Formats: sequence, C-alpha cells, structure tokens
Amino acid sequence: MELIPLTELKGESKMARLRHKPDPTRKRLRKPEWIRIDPRSNGNVNAVKKHLREQNLHTVCEEASCPNLAECFSKRTATFMVMGAICTRRCPFCDVAHGRPMALDPLEPRHVAESIQKMNLKYAVITSVDRDDLRDGGAEHFADVVREARVLNPELTVEILVPDFRGRMEIALEKLSEHVPDVLNHNLETVPSLYKSVRPGADYHWSLNLLYQFKRLNPEVTTKSGLMVGLGETKDEMIQVMKDLRANDVDMLTIGQYLQPTKYHLAVERYVTPEEFKEYETIGMELGFSNVASGPMVRSSYHADMQAMGEQVG
Repeated sequence: MELIPLTELKGESKMARLRHKPDPTRKRLRKPEWIRIDPRSNGNVNAVKKHLREQNLHTVCEEASCPNLAECFSKRTATFMVMGAICTRRCPFCDVAHGRPMALDPLEPRHVAESIQKMNLKYAVITSVDRDDLRDGGAEHFADVVREARVLNPELTVEILVPDFRGRMEIALEKLSEHVPDVLNHNLETVPSLYKSVRPGADYHWSLNLLYQFKRLNPEVTTKSGLMVGLGETKDEMIQVMKDLRANDVDMLTIGQYLQPTKYHLAVERYVTPEEFKEYETIGMELGFSNVASGPMVRSSYHADMQAMGEQVG
C-alpha cells in the first residue's frame, strides 16, 4: 500500500474519522495578556534545526508546534521525538501527524546519543509518537536510546516521556526496566470525563497503572505526569486527578494551558489565570508532589532539568 504523504495526515484529514470531532467554524477565544509566545529566533535556533535534519531526527517541539520552541532552541535545548513523526493515534489536541508509521531506524539511538554529545546536554528529554503497530509499543527502542545516550554521555540525566503502551503493559515494563531513565514521564493530559473527546484510544486508569507499575518495579526512578487545562475541566476534577497521581506514587507534575494548534483541533474553552495556576501549584505541593510546575506556558518537558532539580518553573 502506498503511504499517504505526511502533509495529508494533519489538521482536517486527521480529525475526519473521530467520533467527537472539533468544530472548525467555532470562533476562537481571544488570548489574554498573560499568554506570551516569543517568536524571536537567533543563530542557535537555526543551528539546532540544521543539526537535527543532518541526523534525521525529530523533536516534539517542531512536530507538535510547541509555543516555547524559539526559547528552548535558542538555549540549545530540545525534546527528541523518536520512532518517527507519524503517530498511530488521532488525539484532537495534538498537532503531530497521524498515519501508518515507517519502520524503526536502528541507527536512531546512536544518532540521538551523538546529538546530545554535540549539544553538550547535561539533561535530555526523549519522547515518541504512539506506535500501536509495534509488539512492545516501542519500549525496547526507548531502552536502546537510554543505553546509547549514557554510553556517549556518562554524566547525562535522562528523562523519557512515554506513550501509554495500551494493551502491552507487561512487555513494555520489562523492556523499559532494562535501561531505566532517571525520570519516567507519562502524561494523563486531562481529567477522566474528557477522555473520549480529548484522548480517544487511551484509558485514564490504564495510564495511572502504567505509572504505578513502573514505580513499583523501579522505585529509585522519579515518576512524572502532565495535565492541560482550559478544555472544560473543573477545579474539583483537577484536584481529584492530582490525588489519584499521588495515590499511585507519582513524584512530579506539570500543568499548562492548552492552546489550539489549528481551527481543526479542539477549541480552548477557557484561559486559566496565573492566580489559578499558582493555586494548583500550592495544592499539588500540599498533596506531596516533590515539584509542581504550573503556569500558562508550562509544557511537560519545559525546563525539565530545572524541575528535576527542584527549582520552580512556571
């Protein structure tokens, strides 16, 4: 079967088969003054992009249209996205393309390790698309990346932001535990009542259990999760999710404002105020998280190194 070009798998065509389709005719809410996206570029931004292309690597910063790209690339930091740029899920909040993925690149773990070395990174975040087509969901590939990264960068701290490996819990945990990261991150993204519309194909309790089971097998590894706000959730629902995460021994949390990538994606229902983000941070710390990064522009891997060291991010 001939592959559909990547450009045809985003936006409108990506959402076409969803049961709960976003309304592209809906008028967008005006961004408040506290939503600040710095588009400025410099030589470092171009240098990072050039190097990534030379190594045939992807970043979630680019593929998911992250609003913090210019800031992070200017500081020569990036979140590597392995296993290609085509996802097997159709999440309507995400700008990553959907389709039938290509075969895994066996050289990718080494290329990521070399890029980390060339960029002189002390802290690396590695994520991926969902790979429901693979027997282990790509868990062994994650382990290979962690192994290679540490071979070339012995002092490196590694965080992996993994998909849910739904239907593959046992084999995924086995593979991930062969070369454990310093931080295992898996995002719940939203509250349970919004899963059907926000995270189709995923299951709230499965994701919680993934975090719990990994921590049970690897108690020395820090676990982390992330949530978006502004999709229609209530404060009580958010607090309950935070309690659920702590009940499953999750150590760190990020909370950020959802921003609509295109008119074909889910609309922003509300812009949460900086004061509300601060309140979530306070509640999270009272619940026992070691660190809560909560703010309008916070993303799962935004200043991940600072958060891992206990510094305030937001």
